[in-house]
Amino acid sequence: MAETLHARIERALLTVTNRRTGLDVVRGEQVRDVATTTDGRVQFTLSLDDADDPALSRDAQHAVAAVEGVADVRVNVQVAAGSAGAAGSTAAAATASGAPRRNPLPVMQEPQSASRATPAPTPAAFRALGRIIVVSSGKGGVGKSTVTVNLAAALAARGRHVGLMDADIYGPDIPRMMGVQAAPAVDGEKIVPLEAHGVKLMSLGFLVERDQPAIWRGPIIMKIITQFLRDVRWGRLDYLLVDMPPGTGDAQLSLVQAAQLAGAVIVTTPQEVAVGDALRGAKMFERVGVPVLGVVENMSWFDSPDGSRLPIFGSGGGARLALELGVPLLGEVPLFQPVREGGDTGAPVVLGHPSSAAAKALAEVADAIERA
Repeated sequence: MAETLHARIERALLTVTNRRTGLDVVRGEQVRDVATTTDGRVQFTLSLDDADDPALSRDAQHAVAAVEGVADVRVNVQVAAGSAGAAGSTAAAATASGAPRRNPLPVMQEPQSASRATPAPTPAAFRALGRIIVVSSGKGGVGKSTVTVNLAAALAARGRHVGLMDADIYGPDIPRMMGVQAAPAVDGEKIVPLEAHGVKLMSLGFLVERDQPAIWRGPIIMKIITQFLRDVRWGRLDYLLVDMPPGTGDAQLSLVQAAQLAGAVIVTTPQEVAVGDALRGAKMFERVGVPVLGVVENMSWFDSPDGSRLPIFGSGGGARLALELGVPLLGEVPLFQPVREGGDTGAPVVLGHPSSAAAKALAEVADAIERA
């Protein structure tokens, strides 16, 4: 009788050994709730102790993905009952279609400190990373990532040593916007950043499949951001720009706790809804002692063919926000189609159309950052 898919999966998992116990994950009773579908999708739960190697989940995923008849694998990682990190079950899913991408980060396991009553860590001074500047916004869709990649490219074009860290864990757009999509190499214990336009890059988008959602809680976000700072071979930088997700959530707090920041650049559009959200984001940085370097107003107007300016999203919002915060308005970036096109094709407008009004405005922002 033909071997069932369940049996083939169990046989594959028998080859995955936990170095801590010396047992495979099946005999060690770390695997449960194995479920399959008729079209080859597989899901199972893997229980990990704090002392287990986080790569065990990746090894189990790869072993099952190689089984004949398996089209997709989803691993739900759960902190073992009684483990120091088991304040409650945690689930983080990884998918694999065909040959899974090697992930050098143990992003599938919550750190041991996830549930312990420990004080907030003292931010470290990463002196080799130069000035760490976050680019943030209160809401999505205002062009925060667009501003970040163009600032990075503009500074690199001036001969500065620049790194760009994508801290938008849930929506990592930097790979596409910088025109790079590959798995980074690992040299010893360090991840080698990719590079584009003279800028060193690190993003979760390089480490997971394009359609894999990041279903992670705060402690895992903290672990990823800390590893991006500590475990990437950045070299010696003049600037490390950090593209933040919208809002004032786990990523912002994790970065503030992990590193001493030189300042924050706040991006908004002219409309009041965006300005109100940006104000809350700026106040968060002020409250945790990070100086706000200034405000960038994006999509300020559209230059019509007759030479007039059309304020499609309103006007003056960036200036009002800067005035309320008591910081400079670093620049007003007009709507310009090649800005959007460059974001889709990985060609920052400051390089592709340097004489355009949008590129000049972004270059002025880079000037202001260097003076700050």
